[in-house]
Amino acid sequence: MIKVGIVGGTGYTGVELLRLLAQHPDVEVEAITSRSEAGMGVSEMYPNLRGHYDGLAFSEPDAERLGHCDAVFFATPHGVAHALAGELLERGTRVIDLSADFRLRDADEWANWYGQPHGAPQLLEEAIYGLPEMHRDKIRKARLIAVPGCYPTAVQLGLLPLLEAGLIDPSQVIADCKSGVTGAGRGAKVPSLLAEASESMKAYGASGHRHLPEIRQGLGDAAKGQVGLTFVPHLTPMIRGIHATLYGQLTSEPGDLQALFEQRFADEPFVDVMPAGSHPETRSVKGANVCRLAVHRPGNGNTVVVLSVIDNLVKGASGQAIHNLNLMFGLDENAGLAAPALMP
Repeated sequence: MIKVGIVGGTGYTGVELLRLLAQHPDVEVEAITSRSEAGMGVSEMYPNLRGHYDGLAFSEPDAERLGHCDAVFFATPHGVAHALAGELLERGTRVIDLSADFRLRDADEWANWYGQPHGAPQLLEEAIYGLPEMHRDKIRKARLIAVPGCYPTAVQLGLLPLLEAGLIDPSQVIADCKSGVTGAGRGAKVPSLLAEASESMKAYGASGHRHLPEIRQGLGDAAKGQVGLTFVPHLTPMIRGIHATLYGQLTSEPGDLQALFEQRFADEPFVDVMPAGSHPETRSVKGANVCRLAVHRPGNGNTVVVLSVIDNLVKGASGQAIHNLNLMFGLDENAGLAAPALMP
């Protein structure tokens, strides 16, 4: 059995890790940390996990105890993994970070977007960006994984085939994205209250969002050059889910776009290219580690529209983290992740 630890287990991504790992045949959760809830039993905080983690309690973060794990997940705010990741790597423990700490390759750019100096710039060169559909071979050999953000996952998967094939103008890419309220985290915030978020929708971060440089970096890798991206996120009155509507301008006759997408993702267990003319719904991926895509060419014109949906807590976070774990330890990629989505 692979022994894992979870740092920051009381947030939405932490409990989602616990839920998914409860059905993983090859993993045992050895430690879970929370400074604020140290001593509380996991099943006491999360009754849905009763019978799965009844002997496990939250504890203070301790590098020595975590260092006995084969891998440690960081389900923490940005800046936390900086302090512990290096020490754990020295002890031989692999690190899978769900925060933004190691996603950007440029430490100065990270500092600019996150408002503080990067705490572990010496580790950036080693960190592998954990989007399996792009970096599967590197992930298998990695010690340190930067799990992609939720918006970046939905946007990159939707645009990869077009940019890799050189079919759209990389300087004119638009990502119009909507997210459920869990994307804001579990902390108590007035904009996340039911009376504030229900029956309303709003854009935010239109002039600059922290996920923008991450998306540009990944799309630039696919396009092998700079990408001009307009990215506007929106908050929608739902709990889970991301819907990304993506626009690109064709530079030449593209041929069969449906076939392009189907061939690009034919061997990907967690990307579902839907039949031509489809409009994927966020409810179709709720609780599942799946990205569902549909590609359209309205009026047979010069604009390509890609629709991409994921569960922000699963394919956009914890499920993708476990997919990385499976690759790192040579396990079946589907282990712990095979459950279908919840409907209704």
